[in-house]
Amino acid sequence: MGCFFSRRRKPAQGGQQQQPGAGQDAAAGEQKAPQYSWDLRAKIDPKDYTFSGLKDETVGRLPGKVAGQQFVIQDCENCKIYIFDHSATITIDDCVNCQIFLGPIKGSVFFRDCKDCKCVVACQQFRTRDCKKLEVFLCCATQPIIESSTGMKFGCFQYYYPELALQFKDAGLSIFNNTWSNIHDFTPVSGENNWGLLPETAVVQDYVPLPSSEELKAVRISTEATKSIIPVTRGRRQKSSDESCLVVFFAGDYTTANARKLIDEMTSKGFHLVQTKEVLMKAEDGHRVFHQCASEFIPLLEKGPVVALEFNGDGAVEQCQSTINEVFSGTKVFVSESKASASQDVDNFYNFADMQMGM
Repeated sequence: MGCFFSRRRKPAQGGQQQQPGAGQDAAAGEQKAPQYSWDLRAKIDPKDYTFSGLKDETVGRLPGKVAGQQFVIQDCENCKIYIFDHSATITIDDCVNCQIFLGPIKGSVFFRDCKDCKCVVACQQFRTRDCKKLEVFLCCATQPIIESSTGMKFGCFQYYYPELALQFKDAGLSIFNNTWSNIHDFTPVSGENNWGLLPETAVVQDYVPLPSSEELKAVRISTEATKSIIPVTRGRRQKSSDESCLVVFFAGDYTTANARKLIDEMTSKGFHLVQTKEVLMKAEDGHRVFHQCASEFIPLLEKGPVVALEFNGDGAVEQCQSTINEVFSGTKVFVSESKASASQDVDNFYNFADMQMGM
């Protein structure tokens, strides 16, 4: 019986089969078994992507050590846990009195049966079930959902370390799409409120301190709001003024940098950044938002997603217009034309953007 992968030799002239010569390998004509891409992958050990049954410990993963894998955290008590990398999904089960940092999560993060935990989280989807007293500094691309959970408090994600921007990109998350305060309670109780907002003055380090272990100290962290990779927004907190202004930056090489520059300029003058959004627009959307300026801006929509910012404060429209003219003279930017039209501009844009993103 021949080997499945053996190859028949051609007979020599005269009908006799050629024999291998001296020093030749008789198996030289045999075909090697094929190798497949999955055979060449490094084997995944689930233990490398799990923290389980820990108590009074400080543990974590450095940048590059998770690299888009799923992660599990379970049955931990009085622990400080840091995932300084992007992941696919993360589940956190039965954790008590833990302080947790989770880098960008491409899919969902799901807290179940946890209590008295303080967290910093960036994700596509945020879910809790049967949780009590979670305090979360959150960046979430879609509407966060809580279920059968009480005593929940939320603030805007604010964190920085050098690798974080690329990790957001690897996780497919935009730094401008953050619905941290738009919470949906799947199981509301009449007359009660299961969630609220953290104080606007809340300091991240008071909730999730910087890591103390020598290994994790290597990550160069800043929790200052001005350095946060995510623009810190007021979200659904009460606005300080009746006047808001919409600013839209069109896709280009410096869109993100320009948007961050305007945020720094406006907030340094005492104006509040209410919300931000990065989204694709079509021509019909442009007509609805840009009105008589539509013909000027619609051709720019084909270049990619726009970044929109809402600023609030007395004189916001005039100050935005002045800053745009001074700082971005060579850049195409839409700014609300007047105080009278600004609120409608904001509503038109964000109503469209929420529909576009399924919220």
